[in-house]
Amino acid sequence: MKNLKLIALLVIPVIFSTSCSNEDTPVNEEEVITTVTTTLVGGGQTITLTSRDLDGDGPNAPVVTVSGNLVAGTTYTGSTTFLNELADPIEDITTEIVEESLDHQIFYFLSGALGNITYSATDLDSEGNPIGLHFNFVAGTSGTTGTLTVTLRHLPNKTAPGVSEGSITNADGNTDAEVYFPITVN
Repeated sequence: MKNLKLIALLVIPVIFSTSCSNEDTPVNEEEVITTVTTTLVGGGQTITLTSRDLDGDGPNAPVVTVSGNLVAGTTYTGSTTFLNELADPIEDITTEIVEESLDHQIFYFLSGALGNITYSATDLDSEGNPIGLHFNFVAGTSGTTGTLTVTLRHLPNKTAPGVSEGSITNADGNTDAEVYFPITVN
């Protein structure tokens, strides 16, 4: 009888804890991002960099296109957009990033002497931290080739050292999208 009471005391709380759920807790589903486009405008030219991965985690690599080369010393105004082209109609994830700006930040990393990127002073969340959808890019040394890495982070620590200046090192959070663009500076 003593064992039966002990078993009842252990089983009843388990039954109640597994049968109850909190339906009031909002679930923020992870975005599906198939296409990342970065546009650079400056020096009389518009350069479009696109990474499109329509099979998601499937076996095919993303299709990456870059419409032209940068000109050394030229200042470009940049912007990046994110789409889910698997949705019908196509879903603009950029809008969601703006709506949830406190929870997102885009980081840019240039390899070698490709140049320098700084966030736009007008592209800020409600706490004055950068979102990163808009930026300035000063092209580096002529004859340089390398990679521009664009990373969208969800729930970064925007107050960590260097993060507001664009360093991903202390940002933490989760990577929602990361793409690599080959760049040439003439």
